[in-house]
Amino acid sequence: MSEPRTNRTSTLTPPSGTHVPADGTAAGPADRTAAEPATRTATGPAAPPQPSTAREGLLARLGIPHALRWGFLGVLVFMTGDGIESNFVAPHIAGVLGSGGTDSAAMIIGIYGVAVLVASYFAGVLSDLWGPRRVMTIGAVLWVVFQVAFLAALPTASVGLIALTYFLRGLGFPLFAFSFLCWINHTVARERNATAVGWFYVVFTGGLPTLGSLIAIGSIPAFGGGSLGETWSMALSLVFVVVGWAIVRFGVHESTGLGRIAPRSHSAARVIASGIEVCIKRPKVLLAVLIRLVNTAPEFGMFVIMPAIIGTELGWGQSKWLTMTVIVYAGNILFNAFFGALGDRIGWIRTVKWFGIGASAIGLLAWWYVPHLVPAGSEWGFWLATAAGTVFGIMLAGFTPMGAIVPAFAGEERRGAAMAMYATAAGGATFLGNAVVSAVLPWGGPGGVVWTFVALYALAFVVLSLLKVPEGAEAAGH
Repeated sequence: MSEPRTNRTSTLTPPSGTHVPADGTAAGPADRTAAEPATRTATGPAAPPQPSTAREGLLARLGIPHALRWGFLGVLVFMTGDGIESNFVAPHIAGVLGSGGTDSAAMIIGIYGVAVLVASYFAGVLSDLWGPRRVMTIGAVLWVVFQVAFLAALPTASVGLIALTYFLRGLGFPLFAFSFLCWINHTVARERNATAVGWFYVVFTGGLPTLGSLIAIGSIPAFGGGSLGETWSMALSLVFVVVGWAIVRFGVHESTGLGRIAPRSHSAARVIASGIEVCIKRPKVLLAVLIRLVNTAPEFGMFVIMPAIIGTELGWGQSKWLTMTVIVYAGNILFNAFFGALGDRIGWIRTVKWFGIGASAIGLLAWWYVPHLVPAGSEWGFWLATAAGTVFGIMLAGFTPMGAIVPAFAGEERRGAAMAMYATAAGGATFLGNAVVSAVLPWGGPGGVVWTFVALYALAFVVLSLLKVPEGAEAAGH
């Protein structure tokens, strides 16, 4: 948990004690001259602070914290590497395992989701304990080491070895990405919080699955196509992950994320348990976390069921499915920052309720039914189906303000703990999406899976209607 911060209209003081200017960024070593008040001299009032550069002003107006600017780029590159395999890894594993491989692949992907769930929680609490930058490095190391181990395990066709290595690799990306999200939340002023979270999801979704899938479209045939091309594409992802980590490690020097954020008086055990504690003491945090859990669960569920539907059953092929994925989530990229800013203007809950939940449910149904209504394999049918999916991708961005809602329910003194739970929900969506597919697909088929997600959206709509952001949340529209 983090220490209390002073709430003001234009500034915040993060746990590190570093003053945060009105543009929403904490001053790092290189930024402190412009951020700190000028020193009063004995002969008169202090000279006014130096104006920000035009570049800083542009970033601030866009909602990107200047001190963290390289971190956003690093997350984009890292998640591009993580996203290369996102739309072919399940059938790839099934093909490697041979007879009965589909069920085993589903089990392996499900176990991977558990790893993401666990690591997402620890991304939050360990960021408070050790500092986000150190946790990001740990995540990158785990990803690289166990990606190599996973690729080495595939030729053995051992279910146990493949499952173990892929599980351990699943710990990597949440520790990297969601630690940076915690860094953002500890640094950015409350009134610009949803906008900054929106930019985080621009780069997160920009990499996974959008740019990752775009690279796979070219790399799979370039490496020989088929299983061989997929294997070398997964090896290529190592380059992106290492470069993404290096950009953050050597490009971001904002002081809040370089060390411990939690109060020194709190033991390690207390910090690690803080996420659970805040859900017990602040039940609204738990409800908001459950809503966030539902947010992107359909996205990960569709990654499992749609490759076979679009690529094989409806006859458009793997390349067309990857192209569809790129376009669908490109729409999401374009609107994440928009819905973050809209939430800061018209209200966080209103934005999530009508755009994130209501419109996403409609878009999900359109993405499922339109491909089945058009002629299978037809060119115009593919583009119409892609347009329907893009509606879902765009409206999914309506959940962006949840990154501001969860810590608002916790209060400033429990902000770090709340972000641990938010990160858990963001990563847990992978687990929930895979779990729904595993539980419903055998008896309800793919259509039953889609309607289960719609039912979860309806439940989230009802729960969110019962919640109200505390009056102290400093955002326009509240």
